[in-house]
Amino acid sequence: MTVRGVRLAAAAAAFLVVHSAEGARGAQDGLVADTGFHGPTLTFDWQDIKVGVGAYQEGPTGLTIIRFMLGAAVVVDSRGGAPATVNTDALRLGYATPRMDAIVFSGGAVYGEEAVTAVMTGLKDEGVRSGARDDRARATGAVINDLDGRRLNEIYPDKRLAQAALEALRPGVFPLGAEGAGRMAMQGSFFGCRAHSGQGAAFREINGVKIAAFVVVNAFGSIVDRQGDLVSCHPAPSWGGTPKITELMVNAPASRDPDWRPSDTDRNTTVSLIVTNRKLSYAELERLAIQVHTSMARAIQPFSTFADGDTLFAATTDQAPASAMSAIDLDTMAGEIMWDAILASVPQEPAFAAAPQVTVSEEQLRAYAGFYDFGPHARLKVDEDNGALSVTAMRGNVFEFPIGKPVPVSPISEAEFAVNGRYQTRLSFTLGRDGRVTGATLNPGLWAQVGQRAPDE
Repeated sequence: MTVRGVRLAAAAAAFLVVHSAEGARGAQDGLVADTGFHGPTLTFDWQDIKVGVGAYQEGPTGLTIIRFMLGAAVVVDSRGGAPATVNTDALRLGYATPRMDAIVFSGGAVYGEEAVTAVMTGLKDEGVRSGARDDRARATGAVINDLDGRRLNEIYPDKRLAQAALEALRPGVFPLGAEGAGRMAMQGSFFGCRAHSGQGAAFREINGVKIAAFVVVNAFGSIVDRQGDLVSCHPAPSWGGTPKITELMVNAPASRDPDWRPSDTDRNTTVSLIVTNRKLSYAELERLAIQVHTSMARAIQPFSTFADGDTLFAATTDQAPASAMSAIDLDTMAGEIMWDAILASVPQEPAFAAAPQVTVSEEQLRAYAGFYDFGPHARLKVDEDNGALSVTAMRGNVFEFPIGKPVPVSPISEAEFAVNGRYQTRLSFTLGRDGRVTGATLNPGLWAQVGQRAPDE
């Protein structure tokens, strides 16, 4: 079975447990903590930095831990209008000594902040740190909002998931794409692209100076390559293709209208870390953070909007001599390495294809009719009429199904249907052993949202 198949099967198998738990007391006890690496990775030569990821595939949502085994001095630079961070005030006190144990990125919006504090208690529970004043665990971090329009349930990375990831740390390797905190990240909503993104990383070493960039892209703006092309986007039909970012930007806000035509020529956040081993003063470390964060506006456009919570951490492990590289060269290189990390965050998303002509019997279509719950605030109603299916959101706007408005779907197989729209939202039905319909899945695959059939009203 493929990785996507395993994830989807795990989500489906746990759905009843999750929803019964949510309905009874909102607990997440039935969720499985997945700490494996399932896709491409970056391998980097820095054994003193260990990385751990954890995911609840039933969300899907997750977290990422970057652990400094010998400690690191850290500063923070927040730019967006909606940041959600933990322990960042302590980073503004001017300490340049390596004293931070870890940086944590998490999904789950504000509820994911639990993951940051859980890493600290986990270090104490493991005996790595104690209650002594000069030996207490120190971690900082930030979260992204992967709720609302990204997924339909309210599962979040909790203490149990964080401590499972802490126990599964690996040196010198970082998973890319829809992994860890980037499990359900998206980018490009400003122009309606709404493409999946994830977490990325890049590494370079020159003359003994190591520079690593780690990023989770959940941006309102779009990821852009060095040629000015959108890296991943669901273009509006009126675009006639995908225009350059410069044309979209110069024509904003008109270009945000899905009916806008180019000429012939949600809450969001990007959280990131730039880390080096070069000795840096507190002032130099702050300047590194400021320059790299500023440079990211080239790779994500627009950047640091009112709807973004963009937060960058800059760290040094304080091991390589300052004479090995000038601070100006370090800061400039770091900005380019961060751009590489942002590009590496984009996962492979299946290309859209026109739905084939498939005939499904009216009897089978009638069997699909009914109500399907995808979370506490997401219910779909499926209707059959004259040999065709339509889907109506009854609670909340669900992807391309606006609340109260029937949307026709076309069959692309016996049990799978798609919206003939910009995002080609897919809906597949699940059959039990007795042949009865037991549930449905929105967008089957890596980012599946699993729903349970509900009693008819």
